[in-house]
Amino acid sequence: MMTKNASWPAAGKDWTLFLDRDGVINERPPGDYVRNIEGFKWLPGVLDALARLVNVFGRIIVITNQQGVGLGLMSQDQLDLVHQYMNDTIIKSGGKLDAVICCTMLRHEMNNCRKPSIRMALQAKEMFPEIDFGKSVMVGDTESDILFGKNAGMITVLVGNEDSSIVPDFKLNSLVEFTDIMTKSSEQQL
Repeated sequence: MMTKNASWPAAGKDWTLFLDRDGVINERPPGDYVRNIEGFKWLPGVLDALARLVNVFGRIIVITNQQGVGLGLMSQDQLDLVHQYMNDTIIKSGGKLDAVICCTMLRHEMNNCRKPSIRMALQAKEMFPEIDFGKSVMVGDTESDILFGKNAGMITVLVGNEDSSIVPDFKLNSLVEFTDIMTKSSEQQL
């Protein structure tokens, strides 16, 4: 399933890939949160995809809303352990993440950093000033991910089965399908 509302970017090492976590990298627990390592279930083919994406993008950054901490369902330490496990496993598989940025605020809090706010994108730019949002792609599985990307001026890719009233630039089945397309596009540039 590929719907396209723009042409594929000619990504390169001066491009940044922003990824949502739940529903893109790991399974989204229905009506719950990934509270510990045991609850973190990789989506099929994602580790290989992330290893291949390091050859296409200069930076790969995970941007994730994690209000389970704000709700008291898990601690910041538990969330940090999940992210450490995720990052260590990605590295062992030949991939890398430059950063994992999360917002643990509750949905209703004022001046929220949660997507679709671009506060986490601005935090990434503070960490890596060379980031150009016009040379960035946001891959997510929810409307808030797509709105986040659009608000920041990024190319947006919706993966999975969810429909969105916010029209993404591309709609694909998975991060693996995105990787296949980007890898092929990158090879054609050489």
